[in-house]
Amino acid sequence: MSEGELSPPEFSRIVDRRSVGEAPVRIGASEAECEALAKRFGLVAVRRLEADISLDLAGEGVLANGKLSADVVQTCAVSGDDLPVSIVEEFSLRFVPEADWADYEAEEVELGAEDLDALPYDGTSFDLGEAVAQSLALAIDPFATGPDAEKVRSEQGLDNAAKGGALAEALGQLKKD
Repeated sequence: MSEGELSPPEFSRIVDRRSVGEAPVRIGASEAECEALAKRFGLVAVRRLEADISLDLAGEGVLANGKLSADVVQTCAVSGDDLPVSIVEEFSLRFVPEADWADYEAEEVELGAEDLDALPYDGTSFDLGEAVAQSLALAIDPFATGPDAEKVRSEQGLDNAAKGGALAEALGQLKKD
């Protein structure tokens, strides 16, 4: 691969908008794709990633509503131990033609909870697998803690900030000023 060339997504499922029908789409990551996604997201492992998605044409765009489910192993943010986590996350996305993307992105719109994340696509095809992978990345709690976290905090003196300690005192001084 030459410099400046992007590597292909680890979990790619190309869908041509002309083939979108009424039947829901089910996609799942292979073992190799799970390994690559774990590396990309800094996880110990991705054991399983699956998604059920309904696709609907909306003008030149495509609406995707679905639910992903995954079993991952991440590192506890406090103890460093392996932490198995099951993720079930609903998502709603809008695929927007690249020709319309500049206009779509230029609109300074404050998104509400009911608004959809948008992803550009080129030609007539979009990458549903990459969209699911990005949705998984957003669903991962980067500060997840395991059952031994409180014990480790106590042993390392990390629970002092909540009870007082230098950091709490410094923050208290800021509030007084």
